[in-house]
Parts: sequence; structure tokens; C-alpha cells
Amino acid sequence: MASLIYRRYGGSLQVDIPSFDVLVEAVRIPETQWIATACPLEGLSCDPRLLTLMDADRNGRIRVAEVRGAVDWAARQLKDRSGADASSDVLELGALSDEAKPLRDAADRILRTLKADDAGRISLKQVRDSEKALRESGQNGDGIVAPEHLPEPLRPLAKELMAAFPALTNRAGKAGVDSTLVKRFREERAALLAHREKQGAAFVWGDVSLETAKRVREVAPLLDAYFVQCRLVAAQPEAAASLRLRAERVEGALGDVAALGKAAGDLPIAPPEASGALEWSRLLRGPAYERLEAFRKDVATPMTGDTQRLTDSAWRELLAKADGVLAWQTQHDANPVRKLMDTFPNVSDADLDAIDAASAADLALKPTLDAIVELERLVLYQRWLLLFANNFISMPSLYMPKRLALVEKGTLILGGRKYTLSVLVTNRAAHSTLTATGTTCILYVQVAPKDGTPGYEVAVPVTSGRSTDLTVGKRGVFYDVDGVESDATVTHVVRQPVSLWEAMTMPFARIGDFITKKVEGLASAGEKTFDTTLETGYTNAANAPQVAPPPAAAAPAASGGGGAGLAGIVAAGGVAAAALGSSFAFIMSQVKSLTLVDLISAATLIAIVVMAPAGLLGWLKLRRRNLALLLEGSGWALNDRLMLTKELSSLVTRRPKLPSHARVDRLDMVRSALARQQDDDESEEASGWTKLAVTLAVIFVLLWQVRIPLLTWFCHAGWLSQDTCLAVLPSKAEQVPAVIVPAAVPAKAP
Repeated sequence: MASLIYRRYGGSLQVDIPSFDVLVEAVRIPETQWIATACPLEGLSCDPRLLTLMDADRNGRIRVAEVRGAVDWAARQLKDRSGADASSDVLELGALSDEAKPLRDAADRILRTLKADDAGRISLKQVRDSEKALRESGQNGDGIVAPEHLPEPLRPLAKELMAAFPALTNRAGKAGVDSTLVKRFREERAALLAHREKQGAAFVWGDVSLETAKRVREVAPLLDAYFVQCRLVAAQPEAAASLRLRAERVEGALGDVAALGKAAGDLPIAPPEASGALEWSRLLRGPAYERLEAFRKDVATPMTGDTQRLTDSAWRELLAKADGVLAWQTQHDANPVRKLMDTFPNVSDADLDAIDAASAADLALKPTLDAIVELERLVLYQRWLLLFANNFISMPSLYMPKRLALVEKGTLILGGRKYTLSVLVTNRAAHSTLTATGTTCILYVQVAPKDGTPGYEVAVPVTSGRSTDLTVGKRGVFYDVDGVESDATVTHVVRQPVSLWEAMTMPFARIGDFITKKVEGLASAGEKTFDTTLETGYTNAANAPQVAPPPAAAAPAASGGGGAGLAGIVAAGGVAAAALGSSFAFIMSQVKSLTLVDLISAATLIAIVVMAPAGLLGWLKLRRRNLALLLEGSGWALNDRLMLTKELSSLVTRRPKLPSHARVDRLDMVRSALARQQDDDESEEASGWTKLAVTLAVIFVLLWQVRIPLLTWFCHAGWLSQDTCLAVLPSKAEQVPAVIVPAAVPAKAP
């Protein structure tokens, strides 16, 4: 018995499965110690046929019991498991156990058919080529033979049999016939022939029986209702009056043709007789009058021999015979081989026996073909089962830089970084809902292959850089596990901090975005208000009367015109400017009262207050990043967390270094090119003296704002004399900023 060793990968304790012998023991550990307990068939980079064969219940998912069953079956077939350890797709026939004798026989037959040079081994390609050749020749082992693989004289009959019964499809995906179909045809044909022998007894009216029966059934509702009314009148004579139209209903329908027709349709076909006989001469000229007259002349009179009346008993007898005819015809039409018997009235038993023999011959190949399928299963298990277990029971490949996990779809190149981990996403809404509960930044990327094959979407974790640089619509390049290049476009971003510095600076970025949006909103609103004010003023000025006002009333009248509106705007602007100026002056006076150390201390304190909680929260989020959500969103059932450690983060998202033999030239080629271009063009920039003057003015303003702290420091340092310090430094009273009254508001007299 192989001993099991558990190792740690990124903080997760996983069983080590280096060989197939260890795998046989590893599948016996409790399911709670498996990394995964179920996974979907989609999104795994392995042979799709392997997953189909492992999915025993065909539900589209592979679970623990199915993995155990696959490992146990492969272990019984292989006595030498070195090929499974090497993940080889070439099966050594000497490695097969005694239980695998049917597989050995199937392999020998394939090698003889292919005339292989080496009869001691068989590859997966040879197994599939032989199976494909057998199926293309019509040998499927299921007894279903396609018409094109039958002799030419039998093909029309086979196609008619296929048309008469539900379609049968063989393993090659082609429709055909089998022994069961032939047997059913014989049974249905015998039943049809026996039924046709009863036609004479059912068709009591000869060749016109079917047409007569249809005519009887057509008028049956009318005559059945009439004879029921006759029984009612016989039991209660006064009921005859209730079967007539009331006068008020007739009066209400006058002038309305549709209403009159409906009223006439509610009347009996004739006055009901207590004797239970229909006098043809008393038929009322209602909606069914012409139909009943035709029935009397063509059916009732010839079949009953009575031209004057139709009694209740004669009608019941006529109806029973018609129902018998129709029942026979319904059963005849329901027989599936009726049309075939019309096309082939004399199907020979020899032709049926020939089709039956062809089906039996194909069915005789079932053990051999089943063995070929099982042989393919064993070669696939030898090639992939150990690797699959190392991506299901354990997941070391997810943490090792030189290995490729089966769940990985490829590598994304985007924004100067390389994202090495990506998983298939079939339902982005459900996937993003789950990953949004975690702390990992996730990109959803639509991959569009260049060869025209259908695209797909992948989820990519971002573990370094800046998440703010990643936006919807950003384009990149995607390389799948086979190295095929495709276009990639970001479709959705689950944004989370990807580094401690980004987490600490994210509040400032949010504050900046908030202020920018508010300023832009205020600017936009101000522009709209200014445009509206100008439009209103222009409209008022244009619509004002042109009559000159009296001198005394000129000033008051002007208060409602456009000039007054413009003056109001100017006044309001002056007040606003004065308020802003006074506020700015107050802020500057407060700043001037602070020393340079105070400013640096205040800025540092603000940064610490804002960044410390954000950094702590970001640090906790970065520690809790979990790749399990990425897989669970794609349909995996996991027992353990797949923590995203710092080392793994540098592997998942990285910026590759320059080649070791490369040399960096620090010269900016664009700057030198622009310098040469400017030598040939006339400069439109400000002159050097203007730039110098502006620079000196800015420096003067900055030094003026910090003059007090600088002079104080110079005095303390002894660089200035005491007299100079007393002359240039203001007193304590002078350093206290006075309250600034806005210029727009006049000061009151004392």
C-alpha cells in the first residue's frame, strides 16, 4: 500500500499524488479532504471524450463517485501502471491484466486490420481510426443498418420501413432499420390484412358505405337533438310552446340580419312530434334546411325506403351502421404500414429476411465494437486520469508556475501586463454575482477567435498593478492553452484594490472623482443658467415698447427692461466675486498664520487619518483574496479555499522584465525630434523674458506666503541681526488675522 503525503500549497493542505499507485489509495480518502467534489464538463483543457466517458450518469458533471469508479476500473485493467505515470497515449499490451483480455483481443484485431508494424502496443489514434473506419463501413454493433449499406434491391423497402415507423439512429448518427423494425412490420402487416378481411361485414352499404357514413355523422347532431325534443314533448306536451321563439325576441331582432339568423338557428329543425317521427314535409326552413333536404334525398330515403318520414328507431339503426363503418376506417388508417402496403402491395418475406440478416450481422459485432470503446476508454484514462486527479482531488498545478492547470483557458495580455490565469464563464451574471462577494479584482473578457469559431468569455483575476486602469471596452490579446491568438475585450470589471498602495490612495481618488463631478455639474448648471438669463433678458428687451417714458418715470420703468436685467447680473456677479475674494483672503490669512512645520504636520495628519483605515481595510482584503470563488462561479464544488498568496499574486499577474541582454537608452527620441522640427517652424510660444517674468512672479508669491516662517527661522538661526528681526517680524498682535468683511457689504458707523 502506497503511503500518502499531504503538502501545503498556498496555505491549502492537499494530498500529493505523484503516481497512479498513489492515486489508487488517494481516491479512498474522505470526500471532505478532496479539494473538489464536483466539476462541470465545460472549461477543462483535456480530451472531451475523457470527460464524456467519466460522466457515467450523463448529467454534465463529474462527481467523487465517478472519479473513484474510473480509477478503480483502470487499476483493474492495468497490471503495469508506468504508462499512466507517464501520461502516455500509447498502451503497451503487455501491461494489460487478465481481466482486460477482451480489450487485448480488440487491440489485436485493430492492429491486424491496420497492418501495424508493432503488434505489442496500440495508440489512441489507431483505436479511433479503426473505430471510425468500422462505423463508416456501416458496422456499428447496434443492429441498426443504414439503407446505403444494404444491397441495392433492398434500399427502397428499407426507406419505406423507416418512413412507416419512428426513426432509429445508429452509433454513427445515421438513420436505419433493424430486426425489431422488421418484426414490427410483420406484426402490423398481419393485423392490417386481418382487419381488411372484416371490411365486408362493416361496409353494409357497399362501395358507398364510407361516404354514406360520413353524411350520417354530419347531420347526427341535428337529428339527435330533434328526437330528444320529441321525447320531451311526449313526456310533457306543454313543452312544445317553450321550443318556439318568443314574440319579444323576434321584435328585438327586426332589422338585424345576424340576430335574426341566430334566432332561427335556435329553433328545432321541425315541430317536435310526440310520436317520435320526423315528417320531411314539415322541415322548417332554418339554416340547416338545405343540408337536411340533401340528406333525405341522398341517404335517408334510399337506406330506409321511406320517403315521407324518419322514425327514431330507423335513425338509431342508421347511425349505428354509420358508426361501424367509421370505426373500421379509423382503425385501418391508424395502422402504420397502411401506406407502405399501398406502395408495396406484395412485400416478400425474402426481402424482409435479408434485412433481418443484415441487422443480425451488425449486431454480432457488438462485443468487438464495445471492446474497442472500452479500449479507447483505457487509453484515455492512462493518458489523463492521473493529471485529472491532480486537478480535482488536489490542485498543485494552480500554484506551480511551470505547470498548467486543466481549468486554465489561456493567457491574457492587456495594458502592459500578463495575466496567466483565466477560467471559462458560461453565465456572467451568475458568476459575477458570486465573485462580487469576494475581495479579488476580476476581469470578464470576451474572446473572439480569428478563425471564425464561436467566441467565449473568461474570468481573469487581477493581482497587481492598478484596477483603475482597467475599464470596460479595453482591448488586448488572448492566447489559449494551444497558443492560438485571439482578440480580447473587457466586458465587465468587479473592482477591488489589487495592492496596499491602491487601497490607501483609493479614498483620495474617490474624493477627486467626487469633486470633479460636482465641479463639472456646477459648471454645466451655471452655463445653462447664464444662457437662460441672457435669453430672458434679450427677449424682454426685444418685446419692450418703443415709446419713450417720461423723465421722472424713466428710471423706474427701466427696472423691468433688459438693461436692468443685465445690471442685476453684473451686480450679482460682483457680490459673488466679493464673497469669493473675502473667503479666499480669510483662508490665506489663516494659512499665513501657520508655520511651514504646521502645514507639513497638518497634511501628514490628514493623510494618516484617511489612509490608515483604508490601508488596514485593504490589507485585510488582500489577505482574504480567494480563488475558490473564481472556480465556484464556473460550476465547481470546492471543499477548501484557494487563498491568493503574495507569491501566487506575482505569478497570476505580472509585468515581464526586459530581456537580460537588452540595453536601455535614456534619450527621449520624441524630444529630439520635436527640437529639430521646431528649428524649422516659427515659434508661437511666449518669449523667454515672458517665461522668466512669470516664473519670478510665482516664486515671489510663494515666498511671500511663507515669509514669516522663513524669517523666524533665519532669526533663530542667527543669520539676521536682532534689529533686523525686530524690524521685519510683526508683533504677536499683528500676526492675529483680522476678520475680513466682504467688500460688497458696507461697514456700519460706530
